[in-house]
Amino acid sequence: MAVAELDISPIEDAPSLKWRAYEALKSAIAQIDIYDDEAQLRLDERALSLRFGVSRTPLREALAQLELEGIIRIVPRRGIYIARKTKVEVLEMITVWAAIESMAARLAAEAATRAQIAELHSLVDEFHEDDVDSHMYEYSDANIRFHQAIIAASGCGMIADISNTLFVHVRAIRRRTIYERDRARRSIVDHKDIVEAIEARNGERAERLVREHTLKLRDHVEEFVKLD
Repeated sequence: MAVAELDISPIEDAPSLKWRAYEALKSAIAQIDIYDDEAQLRLDERALSLRFGVSRTPLREALAQLELEGIIRIVPRRGIYIARKTKVEVLEMITVWAAIESMAARLAAEAATRAQIAELHSLVDEFHEDDVDSHMYEYSDANIRFHQAIIAASGCGMIADISNTLFVHVRAIRRRTIYERDRARRSIVDHKDIVEAIEARNGERAERLVREHTLKLRDHVEEFVKLD
């Protein structure tokens, strides 16, 4: 059976190899389109140990942590697999994300620095709805970073921690669906309105726009995306 090819580098010796392996694995898994029909989801523990340059003990501890977070599944006598959520679970995760990110947008309207607002502009202003089809790869990446930037601009560590547990799956769903049914064009318009509201320090509008924007993703997944 084919295994997933993760983009990882050796880990330098350190007291907390478990956590460094955990962060590296989680980051690498987040780069995979895990809801793509052709995605390879099986992980090879021995190969990962060799690529990281660490023993299996810290690697297994890192894998156990990822399993607790629902990012991987460890199946006795069968192997280790990157976890996919059911459609019902994905819809619930998007709903929770809508609540979290909309509050982050409200807080960002109050607390975002000029540099953070400039970063939001940089992730939106270079794209235009009339020619986004020619820059879909770049926009897909900017789309993910835009939502991360809103979370960061909120200045709320608890929101960042909670969103981090959902990020792998929400990111993968956003990446899969951005190419579908003209979603990219409509997304650009929404993003520009959101930045405008945050920059105007209009927290109520920013909160509403982000919530509506994310719930559009939920509606799209519910109607058009087959996951089960």
